Amino acid sequence: MNQIKLIAFDLDGTLLDSVPDLAVAADQAVRALGYPGVSELQVRDYVGNGADVLIGRALSQSLTIDPELSAATRNQARALFDDFYEQTGHKLSHLYANVKQTLSELHDAGFTLAVVTNKPSKFVPHILEQHGIDGFFSDVIGGDTFPHKKPDPMALNWLLEKHQLSAAQMLMVGDSKNDILAAKNAGCASFGLTYGYNHGEPIANAGPDVVADNIAELLELLAVCA
Repeated sequence: MNQIKLIAFDLDGTLLDSVPDLAVAADQAVRALGYPGVSELQVRDYVGNGADVLIGRALSQSLTIDPELSAATRNQARALFDDFYEQTGHKLSHLYANVKQTLSELHDAGFTLAVVTNKPSKFVPHILEQHGIDGFFSDVIGGDTFPHKKPDPMALNWLLEKHQLSAAQMLMVGDSKNDILAAKNAGCASFGLTYGYNHGEPIANAGPDVVADNIAELLELLAVCA
C-alpha cells in the first residue's frame, strides 16, 4: 500500500448511511403507483446498484426485478422516486463513525480523494456539502456520469488517466461487492468495510485486499499519523 496516491470512495454505505431517506422516497414512489410499500429493512438490501435497480426491486418486493414490470412503470416510479428523494432534504442520512476525521487526515497527508458512487450524480454535491465533506474530494463521479457504473471500471480508469497514475497507485474503498469488483476490474487494490449495504453478504466474500470494521483503519494501513 506504500504506492497509494489516489483513494476512491463509494458513498452510500461507505461514507454515509443514506438508507433512511432512500427508504422514505422508495416507499412513497411505489405507493403512489398503487404498489405495496417497502420498509427501511427491505431497502437496505435493495441499494447498491443505482436508483433504477433500487426502484425496480422496490416495485418487485425482491432483489430480483419482476420481468413483467413494464419500462413505463419503472420509468414513472424512478421519476417519482427522484422527486420524493429530493424532498427528503436528506435529513435522516448521517456519516458513519470517523468518516470526517479520516477524510480530513488523508487529505492533509496529501492523498488525492475521489467519490465514485452509483447514486445519481445530481444528488451527490449537495449531500457532500450538507455533511461538510465536499472540500476533501478532487473528483465526484455519480452513477450516470459515464455510460457504465460499478462494477464496470470505467470511472476508476478515468481517474487513473486524469491523474496520470498506475492502477497500483489507487485504492478503492467500499462496502459492496460492486466496489470490490470495480477495483478488481481496474486492477487496483480494494478496502472492504463490513458495515453498509451488501445484500446481506459478508464483504469478505467479494475478496477485497483488506477487510475492516472501521474506516479509520485506513489511517494505519496507509501510515498516516494524526
